[in-house]
Amino acid sequence: MPHHWRELFSLPPDAHYLNCAYMSPLLRTVEEAGVAGIRSKRFPAAIGADEFFTGPDRVRALFSRLLGGDDPARIAILPAVSYGIAIAARNTAMVRGQNVVVTEGQFPSNVLAWKRRAAEVGGELRAVPAPGGTEGRSVAWNERLLQAIDGDTAAVALPVVHWTDGTRFDLQAIGTRAREVGAALVIDGTQSVGALPFDLATLRPDAVVCATYKWLLGPYSLALGWFGPRYDGGVPLEEAWLARAGSEDFRALVDPADEYRSAAARYDVGGRSNFILLPMAEAALEHLLDWGVETIGRHCREVTAGLFDELRAAGYGADHDDGRAPHLFGLRVPAGRERESVRAELERRRVLVSLRGDAVRVSPHLYNDRGDIDALREALLAAAGVPA
Repeated sequence: MPHHWRELFSLPPDAHYLNCAYMSPLLRTVEEAGVAGIRSKRFPAAIGADEFFTGPDRVRALFSRLLGGDDPARIAILPAVSYGIAIAARNTAMVRGQNVVVTEGQFPSNVLAWKRRAAEVGGELRAVPAPGGTEGRSVAWNERLLQAIDGDTAAVALPVVHWTDGTRFDLQAIGTRAREVGAALVIDGTQSVGALPFDLATLRPDAVVCATYKWLLGPYSLALGWFGPRYDGGVPLEEAWLARAGSEDFRALVDPADEYRSAAARYDVGGRSNFILLPMAEAALEHLLDWGVETIGRHCREVTAGLFDELRAAGYGADHDDGRAPHLFGLRVPAGRERESVRAELERRRVLVSLRGDAVRVSPHLYNDRGDIDALREALLAAAGVPA
C-alpha cells in the first residue's frame, strides 16, 4: 500500500486540490490507458471483433465487485447518470396520483427524468425539504424522507450523500420503507460509490447509477449502472445493435436478432465499446478494488481529525460526524461573513474547493495529506477573522 498517494497522480505541487466531488484527477495509469486507447486506432485492423465485447465485460465484472455484487450481467454501460435514471424512470410502473420521492436540491440527473415521468402520468414529484440548521441535519432529513414515503409512492430516487454538503441518507431504513409500499429504490451513487463501502445485499436497491469521473477516478462521458430484477425485460432508450443477442457475429448483422442480450446489457448505450474510455475506467476500478474503498474513507477521517471542532469554534457550521460523509462535507460560513469572501481567501491560497448550495463543499481523497487540510483550516480561519 503506497504511503505517498499523491505521486500516483499528476497534481501541481502548489495546489491543495480538495475538490474530487467536482472531478477527480486522473491516476497516471488511467491516463496511460487512455493514451494507449487513442493509439490503438492508428491501425484499426489490430482491434479484433471480440474486443467490442471483452472490454465492456471486464468493466462490468469490476464494477459489480465494487458494489458487492456477483452478477456482472446486471451492469449496463452508459454515457451519463441522466441516461441510466431515464431508463429507470421509463421502466418504473406509475399511474395517476402516485408520487416519486426525492430530496430538495438533489442533483438534476436523478430528478429531471422523474419530473417528466410524474407529469406524463399525472403524478407528483415529492421533493422533501432540508431541515433548518446544520447539526443534526442528517437525522432530521431522514425522518422527513421516511414520512414522505406512503402507499402512493412509485419510486424513491436518492443519493447516498447529498452532493452539496455530504449529508448522509439512511438508505437501509429508506429502502425498507420503500419495499413496504412496493416502491422502487433508485440510487445515484456518483458522490459515494468508490469512496464509501456499498453493499447491494444490505441496501437492496432496484437500480444504482454512477458517473465514472468523480469517485470512480475514471473518465468523463461514461457511467455505469446496476439494474436489478425489477427492470428485467424493460424497454431501453435506444436500439443499439451491440445490445442484441448474437451481435458477436458481425456477418449476421444484416439480419439482427429481435432478442436483447441478457439482463442489463439491453440498456447499454450505442457505441458502448469505447476503446479509450473503457480501458481508463477498467484501470481505475482495478486500483479501487486493490486499495479497498474503506481505505479512502479512513484516510479522509484521519487527515481531517480535529478540523471540525476548530472550525465550529470559529463559527462555521457542520453536521456531526455520523451525519456527514468523511470524503465530502459542507461548511456553512459564520454569521456576518460572505461566502464569496471565504471563496476568495481559499483561492488566494490555492485551496481548491467548490461552493454548492449554501455550503463551502470540501472533498478530499487519498492524494490529500495533513498539509492540505492545514492550508484549508488556515484559510477558513483567516476568512472568519480568527488567527490560525
